Amino acid sequence: MIFETLPTTPRAEELLDKAFSRAARSGRSKSGLEAQESMLVTASNIVSDNLENVVTSWPDFGTVDPFYRELADAVLRQSGVSRETPDGETAGVDALRGSLSEVTWASRQIREIRSEYQTKLRNADLDTGRKHRKQAFARIADILDEIEDDLLLVGTARDALRELPDIRPDEPAIVVAGYPNVGKSSFVNRVTRASNEIASYPFTTKGVQIGHFEWDRIRYQIIDTPGLLDRPEDERNDIERQAVSALEHLADAVLFLVDPSGDCGYPLDSQLELRDAVRDRFATRGVPVLTVCNKADRSRDVEADAYMSVTADEGVDDLLELAIEAVDYGPDIPPSRLDG
Repeated sequence: MIFETLPTTPRAEELLDKAFSRAARSGRSKSGLEAQESMLVTASNIVSDNLENVVTSWPDFGTVDPFYRELADAVLRQSGVSRETPDGETAGVDALRGSLSEVTWASRQIREIRSEYQTKLRNADLDTGRKHRKQAFARIADILDEIEDDLLLVGTARDALRELPDIRPDEPAIVVAGYPNVGKSSFVNRVTRASNEIASYPFTTKGVQIGHFEWDRIRYQIIDTPGLLDRPEDERNDIERQAVSALEHLADAVLFLVDPSGDCGYPLDSQLELRDAVRDRFATRGVPVLTVCNKADRSRDVEADAYMSVTADEGVDDLLELAIEAVDYGPDIPPSRLDG
């Protein structure tokens, strides 16, 4: 996952303490102007290199997969990541990119300070050299003070994003939708042999289920997102709507489960209204939405693309085959039975 390996972001005070203490040690091993220059180079390199590493550890949001771009933006907005700009306030990924830009600026400024004061030290006596080195340290400290809030923002963003579930946009994905209690979790557990992970988004109240199964040597992701596609659009907040938008980039097919028996606690008409809304939403990207009648051993009183009963273990593999045909991913290989 692209955010999982992000390193801890140093705080401005911690970075400054580290740089100046290392500089002091390097200065003690030399004498005269050589000691002053060694301290300058050591401190400036530590700060500029650490700041550069902060920036380069992040992916380029201009080229990252749209799924992760939109999902990251939703997570960061939910986490309150924002910054003031001359034009007002920005939030989410735009705020993060702005702070990363400021950190890049700071790294370059500190390199320029190093070059400027190295030149001054070459033409100075020892007392003047000490003054130049102290001036350089003061300017480095001022720059770090100027980007202190940016480093804090980057650290907050890193903490919010690195725990996201490992969903891979380059693998075919089947998203499971439908009202609560229609059997989505049971279905995901069944087709993945319970080899799935439960992870969470900050904006969901239940864990997102992510499972995998193989069919004809191709690995498929199957994802249940409680709190997102289990209720009408007008009941979702802005962050949840944006997360659904991210899923539009990810999904290759959607399985919308309905329970015509009514055991789920939601009228069939309401379930079909939500199905229609989900179908319209994903149709803008050409993502097929299949209607699946679950608990078909109790009732088949609905027009559906597939009928199954997870509890009775009926029709599950047939549904998977239908879903894989809808995904239409990879080479045209004759279908085989689900690996068991």
